[in-house]
Amino acid sequence: MAAKIRKGDKVEVLSGKDRGRQGEVLRVFPRDGKALVEGINVVTRHEKPRAGSSGGRVKKPNPVDLSNVAVLDPKDNKPVRVGFSVVEGKKVRVSKRSGEVIETKVVNKRAEKS
Repeated sequence: MAAKIRKGDKVEVLSGKDRGRQGEVLRVFPRDGKALVEGINVVTRHEKPRAGSSGGRVKKPNPVDLSNVAVLDPKDNKPVRVGFSVVEGKKVRVSKRSGEVIETKVVNKRAEKS
């Protein structure tokens, strides 16, 4: 099944304590049906000091259920349902409201290192 929400998408939270807030998808867990969104569902964890970090209280985002987030329309920045269409022989995601193609700008970190 094609992914309607992908890494790098701008999304808005539809329900829960962070309802109405927007953020960027950092990671998607398709098997669990969850996504990690920047600045959403942030919790405080107590970590031990390690070689790379000093430890203490650290704020981390927790995954949010995919049913509770919606992709933002590229045209008017409002939450929208996502459909699929074939454009120039490629399957693309399309906004159901405006009909515009939803593009994700994901930076490939591996390509930057080499």
